[in-house]
Amino acid sequence: MRVAVADDSVLFREGLARLLEASGMEVVGRAGDAAQLIAIVEAQSPDVVITDIRMPPTHTTEGLAAAVQIRESHPKVAVLLLSQYVETTHALRLLERGAGRVGYLLKDRVSDVREFLDTVRRVAGGGSAIDPDVVSELLVRRRRRDVVGELTERERAVLNLMAEGRSNTGIGTSLHLSEKTVEGHVRSIFSKLELEPAAEDHRRVLAVLTYLRA
Repeated sequence: MRVAVADDSVLFREGLARLLEASGMEVVGRAGDAAQLIAIVEAQSPDVVITDIRMPPTHTTEGLAAAVQIRESHPKVAVLLLSQYVETTHALRLLERGAGRVGYLLKDRVSDVREFLDTVRRVAGGGSAIDPDVVSELLVRRRRRDVVGELTERERAVLNLMAEGRSNTGIGTSLHLSEKTVEGHVRSIFSKLELEPAAEDHRRVLAVLTYLRA
């Protein structure tokens, strides 16, 4: 797997690069700002980009803007955003750009090396991942009742794990359910959220977006 890493902190950037290389991944570029990151993607076409949201010169959303640009210009390049803080608006903005190959994690998650590397591989493989703390914050911000209110407690638990990027197998393991039972809950969720028949991955992302906005 070929990875590009972007962060304005040299220590964090180099530490992350060494961690990825130690796991067998190839780091094809290191960037200290958004412009450098985009140049690396143009030249190297990595499998996945890992970038901080806040980058020079203003340290606001340069990394996010670069991620959005990369998603539009290079749809086959997966993007994993890292953030020091829970920034829910940014998570939704990136997810709205399409299904799969996208992730959003707090930097603290990097300390759990195994979980972090699993997330990188999941996103690079076409999946998605949202930090559990981001999911929780979005739920706290719930302002209105909508179709999500029709879900049972078990269906909410399943959808919450879907929002974290878990597969049906992973959801079943976490909730101690058979994969067939999870599939039944997922079908019920799609029906209650009034999602028309479409590709499974596309409906999963639409279901998650509906849930997070509720």
